Amino acid sequence: MTPIHSQAAAEPHVWADMTVEVALAVMSGARTGHLVIRDGDGRRTGLVTRDQLAGFRASAAYTDRVRLSELCPAGAAPRA
Repeated sequence: MTPIHSQAAAEPHVWADMTVEVALAVMSGARTGHLVIRDGDGRRTGLVTRDQLAGFRASAAYTDRVRLSELCPAGAAPRA
């Protein structure tokens, strides 16, 4: 029997240890404005939008090594 995949499982996602740059590239490739963030166990831990990542990339706290796990929850200022 083939398992049934839900729409949620098919959502484009990235792992929390990926960099902002990689997430933006995945977003571009998937032609979407948001990505689900998953932890090392595959559990959904958040959601990130193109606007959030672009805003962070324009901030003084940005480097190309910042990982999604280092960003604050949605609506909060990024850590410096």
